Amino acid sequence: MQPAAILEAALYVSDLKEAERFYGEVLGLGRIAKAEGRHVFFRCGNAVVLLFNPDATEVPPAPDARLPVPPHGARGEGHLCFAASAEEIEAWKTHLDAAGIAIEADFEWPNGGRSIYFRDPFGNSLEFAEPRIWGFS
Repeated sequence: MQPAAILEAALYVSDLKEAERFYGEVLGLGRIAKAEGRHVFFRCGNAVVLLFNPDATEVPPAPDARLPVPPHGARGEGHLCFAASAEEIEAWKTHLDAAGIAIEADFEWPNGGRSIYFRDPFGNSLEFAEPRIWGFS
């Protein structure tokens, strides 16, 4: 057996309000859930980007919790890569520049495909890349 796809990916942030603004307004993702002080979730194609406050998610659930999600959390900068075509990467580069967001790296991979890297307001490394960097069409 083997998983078919990634359904969700999580990053940990220190300010959910700013995370909601950045991922919603700058990246244009649609918010699908929010719990004050704990998390904000966004749809991205057929997947979900989960943004958590680690101070809240490290706390174990109550014994009678309706959703007994085990504690989790991370400290420090994570990474997330969004799939994009060459044309979309160029448009994202222009969009990010207009929003005052610095591109940290912009290059072609040895086996083909381009990536651009930038940071969210919390230091997480974000990337737009052509799927062909991994041999996907």
